[in-house]
Amino acid sequence: MSPQQPRARSGRLAFVAASVAASAVLAAGPGFAAGAGPARAAAPLAPAVAGPAADPVPGTPAIPAAPPVPQLTQAPPAANEPKDPKDPGDPKDPKDPKDPKDPRERTPAFGAYLHYGSPGVTRMDELSRWLGGAELRVGHTYLPGDRWSNIAGAPGFLDEWARWRNGKPDRIFVLNVPMLERNEEGVPDDEVRRLLRAGAAGRFDHHFRALGERLVRLNAPDTVIVLGWEMNGITYTHRCGPDPAAWKTYWNRIVTTMRSVPGQKFRFDFAPSRGRDAIPWTECYPGNDTVDIIGMDAYDQPRGMSFDEQVAEPYGLRAHVEFAKAHGKPISYPEWGLFRNGDNAAYVQGMLAWMDEHQALYHTLTDYCPHGVWQCDRNPRSAAAYRAVLSARTGDPGAPPAPVPAPAPLPAPTPAPAPQPSRPATGCSSLSLGGWVERWLVGALCTRLDRWSRDG
Repeated sequence: MSPQQPRARSGRLAFVAASVAASAVLAAGPGFAAGAGPARAAAPLAPAVAGPAADPVPGTPAIPAAPPVPQLTQAPPAANEPKDPKDPGDPKDPKDPKDPKDPRERTPAFGAYLHYGSPGVTRMDELSRWLGGAELRVGHTYLPGDRWSNIAGAPGFLDEWARWRNGKPDRIFVLNVPMLERNEEGVPDDEVRRLLRAGAAGRFDHHFRALGERLVRLNAPDTVIVLGWEMNGITYTHRCGPDPAAWKTYWNRIVTTMRSVPGQKFRFDFAPSRGRDAIPWTECYPGNDTVDIIGMDAYDQPRGMSFDEQVAEPYGLRAHVEFAKAHGKPISYPEWGLFRNGDNAAYVQGMLAWMDEHQALYHTLTDYCPHGVWQCDRNPRSAAAYRAVLSARTGDPGAPPAPVPAPAPLPAPTPAPAPQPSRPATGCSSLSLGGWVERWLVGALCTRLDRWSRDG
């Protein structure tokens, strides 16, 4: 997702934020997206991670052995995963995860995007406490799309997320993976077309094989891969519009390559942005054989559009659910949140009710300004709505979904100075960035990046 106004000044800020984060992993937050065109909400730009795409340095602490792989309800089994002969799939067995009467299926697994790196892991516990102990089963982050060595999973970048995933057997790790480097650098259509065709011919296979092998080594073989997200827009180099046929062939090649890695159990999530955008997302669908989940990034935009209109618009929420049903796939919402309509409790309540009703496999809120409700103090009414629904979900399989209350009309908030971040707090200290960064920044920098947002 990419808003129009912030993208005009994003290139330099994105590069600076990426570079700072490379040397100060705990300090950085999401950056900006660059480009022009119809306003669409943008995914957070994961900062660059310095270092070659080599195997981990010897002596790196080992990741603990993975617990049993969770059963992602509704998703079909991976092609190379044999059926357990001891599991008859008896619908009368309340412990059978495929039982449609299993209460867990009534409430989607959920989480939030809180930070690309290890602070994102820590903040999930803090968000859970804010929600009264609700269980966040989904961890979500993004690989940097600046260069191939980072798309392949730079050493150390995914370690903390793998440890989190292995902490409980039913957790789901969601990883957005760019399909091309220079992913937010405004690469022109002709160059995108050339790169897509090169990818379709196999030129970049080795990068994705390396990523698959790294995830398996980290004992995260069941990662949900959100590959080439928001491909129907104009923001990313991995967009579909310049050559849909090449894009689909390239997607299929990436999935085939990653599925060839021994020990993998990856799920691949096809996640366009809501609405038509630059091209109908249905024209980018690569086929049932290489898609496990059909997702959608759905932000509260454009300005003035109600939630009901977001449901009914062409290529909107209803079309997404119907398309997935026709193709026999579960649905997901890897990105959702507030945007053009400000503090909109009706949108939050509508989305939560919609995802419950249609039994999304998982959803993750984009939780930073302007989209979020916990790390962003601009949206108190939406925060109250989010908390009222999800604070009841403590992981008890027998607990039904909390009812969605009608939005209470509240007076417009009194304008106030921009709030200072109180959760989670980060310090500001002089950062030693190294020569390759400081040649762009002219010396060391003291800054905090967690409060940056795309709408300025």
